[in-house]
Amino acid sequence: MTWLQPVTLEGSTATLAPLSQDHHDDLVEATRDGELWNLWYTSVPTADKVAVEIDRRLGLQAAGTMLPFAIVERSSGQAVGMTTYMNVDAANRRVEIGSTWYRKRVQRGPMNTECKRMLLGHAFETLDCIAVEFRTHFFNHQSRRAIERLGAKLDGVLRSHQIMADGSIRDTCSYSITRSEWPAVKTHLTYQLNRPR
Repeated sequence: MTWLQPVTLEGSTATLAPLSQDHHDDLVEATRDGELWNLWYTSVPTADKVAVEIDRRLGLQAAGTMLPFAIVERSSGQAVGMTTYMNVDAANRRVEIGSTWYRKRVQRGPMNTECKRMLLGHAFETLDCIAVEFRTHFFNHQSRRAIERLGAKLDGVLRSHQIMADGSIRDTCSYSITRSEWPAVKTHLTYQLNRPR
């Protein structure tokens, strides 16, 4: 039995459901909202590549290196994005939360904070992780700010870390939250979600 098993996580604005091809049509619509693939520093699939991306993530799940989720908006029942546990290191009880994207309509609302709180809670409280990582492109300032708002700390910048689809070289900002930091981060995220908007 592998350490990471498919699970459904329920929140008030979103449900994190095990990713499947059943989410394909919603995710095609989601990726078209804002033409997210045009952000050069991200890896959001074009509409015609959504099925391939779902299969890629499910293949990594079968290999034990990823646990992918569809982000389902509770009010509409539609999948509005994807997220994963990735770079799974079961021996050292570490995961990265990443390969996350949301359709433009739900960005900058409470959904990302709630989904991260659910993923972090499951990682620390059920999987007994000792650390959870986040990585993003140096130039993805929106993502970096969102990660920092969670309470993650910058571990460093991996210089010339990856070759992007367009051939450019990515510097990767690596962040983490450790098990000892989780109680304070949990309190912070709960406060963020409950404060009046």
